Amino acid sequence: MIEIRIHGRGGQGGVTLAKILAAAEHREGRSVQAFGVYAAERSGAPVQAFLRCDDEPIHNPNQIYEPDHLVVLDPTLISPVILSGLKPGGWILLNCEKPPAHYAGQERVAAFRIATVDAASIAVKHGLGSRAVPIVNTALAGAAARLLGLNMDSVLAAFEEFGFHGGNVLAAREAWEAVRTQQQEPLPGEPHPPLQPHRRQAGLIEGNTGAPPLIQTGQWANQQPIRENATPPCNFICPAGNDVQGFLAALNGGDVDRALGILLETSPLPSVCGRVCPGFCMQQCNRAQLEGPVNVRALERYAGDHGAARVAVAAPRSERVAVVGAGPAGLSGAYHLARLGYRVTLIDAATELGGLMRTGIPVYRLPRQALDLDIKRILELGIETRLDRRIDHQRLKALTREFDAVLAATGLQRLTSLDLGTDLGSGEGRVVQGIEFLDQARRNDIQVSGEDVIVVGGGNTAVDAARSAHRLGAASVRIVYRRTRQEMPAIPEEVDDAFDEGIAIDFLCSPVRISRDGDKRLLTCERMELGEQDDSGRRRPMVVPNSAFELPCDRVILAVGQAADLSLLPAGATLSRTQPVDSSGGAPVYPAGDLLTNEGTVTAAIGCGRDMALRLHERFSGEKLYREPPTEDSVVRADRMRLQHFEAHVPHPEEVLAIAAREASFSEVRRGLDGIEEARRCLSCGVCNLCDRCVTYCPDGVLKREGSDLVFDYDYCKGCGVCASECSRAVIYMKAG
Repeated sequence: MIEIRIHGRGGQGGVTLAKILAAAEHREGRSVQAFGVYAAERSGAPVQAFLRCDDEPIHNPNQIYEPDHLVVLDPTLISPVILSGLKPGGWILLNCEKPPAHYAGQERVAAFRIATVDAASIAVKHGLGSRAVPIVNTALAGAAARLLGLNMDSVLAAFEEFGFHGGNVLAAREAWEAVRTQQQEPLPGEPHPPLQPHRRQAGLIEGNTGAPPLIQTGQWANQQPIRENATPPCNFICPAGNDVQGFLAALNGGDVDRALGILLETSPLPSVCGRVCPGFCMQQCNRAQLEGPVNVRALERYAGDHGAARVAVAAPRSERVAVVGAGPAGLSGAYHLARLGYRVTLIDAATELGGLMRTGIPVYRLPRQALDLDIKRILELGIETRLDRRIDHQRLKALTREFDAVLAATGLQRLTSLDLGTDLGSGEGRVVQGIEFLDQARRNDIQVSGEDVIVVGGGNTAVDAARSAHRLGAASVRIVYRRTRQEMPAIPEEVDDAFDEGIAIDFLCSPVRISRDGDKRLLTCERMELGEQDDSGRRRPMVVPNSAFELPCDRVILAVGQAADLSLLPAGATLSRTQPVDSSGGAPVYPAGDLLTNEGTVTAAIGCGRDMALRLHERFSGEKLYREPPTEDSVVRADRMRLQHFEAHVPHPEEVLAIAAREASFSEVRRGLDGIEEARRCLSCGVCNLCDRCVTYCPDGVLKREGSDLVFDYDYCKGCGVCASECSRAVIYMKAG
């Protein structure tokens, strides 16, 4: 990328010069960007314009602080302000009658190349402006084109676009021939340092402008602008506590490794969550008000699958912690405890780590290699594992004697059932639990080929069981659910996929009993209607009188919910997010994940596992790493944004396995994104991304950017509020002062 900053005065055509050069570069096949600083400029007042050219698309909207080259339309502007940030070896094209040697020997510009052209005389000669205010932009376009290696035909074609003819063409051609360049090589050096704010410095020649006025007009203000990042809705709603905006910003900058590092600060399972999370952040995304939410889930998956990041680990501690349960909460808790220096032992009843992520989520949604990739990162922290060890109340009590603390993350082990009748004769075993069915399907230990299968339930387990039965060759698969699709807790995209694969769903339908009809079974159901809201916030289903009907089937799969098995804990144990369970003299036991919250998602379990690990750490170290979640009033919703400031960006679709290819195949359906362009759609809600609109539109020039900081000069700020009204992301607000 080539970045050029243009300095001139109002009326000289500096902004138009940037646009002419941009149009010429575009004609030669490059991506371009040209814009000026529009505020309170008037004829003769200093004006800046900016030009970027690149072979790749340009997404940076900022002003140019470290230009490759400068074009100066008025030599009286030359000062340290003008030279600020200029890279060594860059060209300074000056509109003046003096030769380059006049400037080249001066210390402040020794590291740069000087070119000069008397564009003012050329403009006057060809009738462009007046002798007092010559319009020099087209002449300088010719001179700049020669320095940049542009074809003059491209420049003249750009003139046609702007309606410039006659003297403009002659001036450009003459300046092309007349431009004089420095002969000697510039000295090595560093970029010219930025000017310290409001510090008057001598220029190369007299006439330096831009110093602050003598009257400190800030005393007139009755309010002052404040710059303060707020909470993006995606960060606010993420149950895992991820810095969603932060990792998307890293991807937007092309740094996949840094994006992964940001995710790993809060969640050790990005490749998993990038596939199975319901996408709470996407449901809250302000971009949905434009052309659709950012596909955060797929971008998290991309970072998890393609990034590499080193996880920081604290100095070893003496305390030993047992983590019971190797599902998402247990893995998350073990990971964060290991990072904090604890000696962690991970204990699970299964022979492999992962819990229901391994046994209850089909591989067409969560391939084993993705799960294993995340688990490998966790185990690399030195965590010991004890597998095939089922922990009951007595064994838990023993662990409280062996370890300094226990994190219990056993999940929802009790399966909810329905009494559909037990007199099924030879149909025994034809009513199975969804979780058990999915595990049997994983182990290829069940046959449903040619069967008519009915699945009862509306969550992800129900949809997963139905789609798995379809892949195992069932003749037909039907889901019955007692509410409507609006209340269905399953991930919407998974429901869409089920429909696409030919699975029927009967809404407002509740099973009553199973009976036999020869070799077939009949599932008797009743129609439902929705009444008042229940404790879940959803409308309660109520039976429609005399609405019973029968569905023929060979197998019924029950996926109507799960509950925590509290028999592990002492009788009458109180579960709390702030206090461990009383273990009667043994080590403290901290519940985590669904055992504590019953929220039922991988993402929520990850967040709870981390939070309880931090609570445990606070008990032993006194260090308070747990942070209370932000409040709703800190969240920047769409109504606080300036959505009209943002360009439209069409969402980037994920590759999806063709429906025909899913028959009898457990190949992954959603294949992810092929790059990180989708991250550019993030609006960075509530978080300053240094877009410079506030700096550009400040009418008094009292707002300066110094590196990544924005500095308000309250001595001169009148409190007009223009910066706040122009802030796209609601980062600047006005405070009475």
